[in-house]
Parts: sequence; structure tokens; C-alpha cells
Amino acid sequence: MFSSTRKCLLYQQGLVPYLEAHEWQKSLLVERRENPELDDVLILLEHPSVYTLGKGANHDFLKFDPQVIGYEVYQVERGGEVTYHCPGQLIGYPIMNLQYHQKDLNWYLRQLEKVLIQTLEIYGLHGECLPGFTGVWLEGYKIAAIGIKVSRWITMHGFAINICADMTGFKHIVPCGIVDKPVGCLEKWLPGITVKEVSPIVAHVFAQVFNLELVRQS
Repeated sequence: MFSSTRKCLLYQQGLVPYLEAHEWQKSLLVERRENPELDDVLILLEHPSVYTLGKGANHDFLKFDPQVIGYEVYQVERGGEVTYHCPGQLIGYPIMNLQYHQKDLNWYLRQLEKVLIQTLEIYGLHGECLPGFTGVWLEGYKIAAIGIKVSRWITMHGFAINICADMTGFKHIVPCGIVDKPVGCLEKWLPGITVKEVSPIVAHVFAQVFNLELVRQS
């Protein structure tokens, strides 16, 4: 494991179509497979309404026929089941070379959870993890989901935390395949909170947890 502080390029975007962000991630990953010395990257953004499924996801967790109903649905290479993205949800895509951190996927997932839990702590909220599950819960509500892909120890995909989202879209799926635990949104506890407010806090905590020096990009 490397102990020195690495640089991390920070991109804070607005609303970005899912496929555009997906192609961006893949290009960054390929660049880092070809040149492992490139800096890590953290992309923070929002997506228009879209459903995504992990590579081994159970399509039964969709409560609609994507061939009939006009929702955007994509099956991608991350792990995990079906989830929903929409405006008001902050999404983080770290493109990191774990060879400079720890070559341990369980460690990486727990670190992502720690980023989200420490972010909630700043607001005086107690987020927690549940045994056997990935993600972060707040008073019984799943507030953040995590799904990753790692290739040659380089990561893509990441986490999504519900800030001020319209949660209606979650009614059309079994989120993350968990039938007995509701999803929640941070504005339930913090009325008026915005993605713009939370994004720099998440970036700061992310840098602390992973021992990174953020380099803001335009």
C-alpha cells in the first residue's frame, strides 16, 4: 500500500445523460490501464431519470416491461441489482487505481461507505451500514447505494446519495433487490438541502478518507 498523498482530478458537473457519463468513465479507465501513473479522478454529477441494472441483475426487480414503457433502462458492467437515478441525487464516479491504495475490493467498498457516513455526520445525522448489505442507511431508510466495477485494480461506477430527489421513480422497481427496506431522501431530515450544497462536502470527505489531494477541473 502507498502512503503518500496522490492527486485526484475533481470534476463537478451538473446534469449529464447517463450514457455520456458512462462513456466518459470507460475512457478514463482505459487511459489508466494504459498508463497506471495517471492521477485518480472523482466525477460528481446528476443524471436525468434513468434505471440501471448490474451485470448479473434480476430483471424481475423491474416492475414494468422496458420494451413497452418508455423509461430509459441500461444494463451495465457494475455489480448489484437495479437502481434509479434522477435529478436531486448526487452521484459519484471514482476512477481510482487501487494499486496505489489497497488491492482489496471489500476495503474499497467500506471506504466509500465511510465517505457517505462521514458526510452525514457533518449534518449531525447518524448513517450506518447493515450486515450483509452494501450502502448506507439512515433511520432505517437506504439513503445511498453503491455499485462498482474494477478492471486491473482500476475502479469505475460508484455511489449515489439521495439529496432532494423526486423518489417516485423508485416505486417502479425493487431498489437494489431489497424488498423489505425503504429508500429515503436527505431532505426528509434536512428540508431545503441541495445537491450543490452537498457536492463539495462529499468531495472534501472523499479526499480525506482516501488520502487524496483534490485538483479541481473545469
